Amino acid sequence: MKKSLLFFAVTCLLLSCSTPKTKQAELVLDTQSTLGEGALWNYRTGELMWVDIKKEILNSYNPETGYNKEMFTGQMIGTVVPTESGNALVALQQGIYYFDVQTGSKKQLAAPEADLPDNRFNDGKCDPSGRFWAGTISTKGEMEVAALYRFDPDTTIHKMVDKVSISNGIVWTKDKTKMYYIDTPTQKVMAYDYDDATGEISNPEVAVNVPREMGSPDGMTIDENDNLWVALWGGSAVGCWDPLSGELIDKIEVPAKNITSCAFGDEDLGTLYITSAREATSDEDLAKYPHAGGIFEYRPGVKGVQTFYFNDVN
Repeated sequence: MKKSLLFFAVTCLLLSCSTPKTKQAELVLDTQSTLGEGALWNYRTGELMWVDIKKEILNSYNPETGYNKEMFTGQMIGTVVPTESGNALVALQQGIYYFDVQTGSKKQLAAPEADLPDNRFNDGKCDPSGRFWAGTISTKGEMEVAALYRFDPDTTIHKMVDKVSISNGIVWTKDKTKMYYIDTPTQKVMAYDYDDATGEISNPEVAVNVPREMGSPDGMTIDENDNLWVALWGGSAVGCWDPLSGELIDKIEVPAKNITSCAFGDEDLGTLYITSAREATSDEDLAKYPHAGGIFEYRPGVKGVQTFYFNDVN
């Protein structure tokens, strides 16, 4: 009898050691955002910048103090990037604006889709030379009526990709030769040859096919190894892919259904911050995920790269 119990105990121990633990992100802020998005780490201020699109709020979260500052923008806000001068650019429903992070005042700089009132700006980031890339989406759910734009420090704006449906994640490799970009309904991450001197892109090809059963690719960040961390709308997770092989190499579960964006932060750039949404979540799923719309974190064992700032000091 004792030998049987000992055998049972040893077997259970071995099974528990051999079974991989679920990698799950933990709640940081229970904001219950309608549509949290646009995560970006401002390493100069030590803050996570992020937005609630539908509530028209720009947020700055300081992990050291636990304080999350909210600023009302007056329009749906797709994303935010810090500027070299210490303020921000925001991509709002009606265009790209310079935004004073102290006073909340704003000034429109570009309105490339003024003739498309049912479109709004969505996700975007700055490239290594300080140009702001941001794309649009139809508020009516129309397909291929949006675009990806590049807004340069001289305030000129250029349409870079057309016939877009839901413009989302965008990142650049550390050698500044590749740009990766997501148009969500395609289920793909596209790779472009990128010319850092001119900001031009060429030769699009598929880097990653995201299986539909995993959810739809939304926001994205890149780590120190040039691997892609992709938020999965409807997938309750962030997936990490090697864009050279297209293989999934890691997956972080998140206790919310609709995961929208992610960014590496903290002083060592080793914490993955993750935004989520309550929008398009059933009552049943909200009961399962009561903190949907919150900000989550996980330390995956790799580090991110520093944010690029808009070059407005030339």
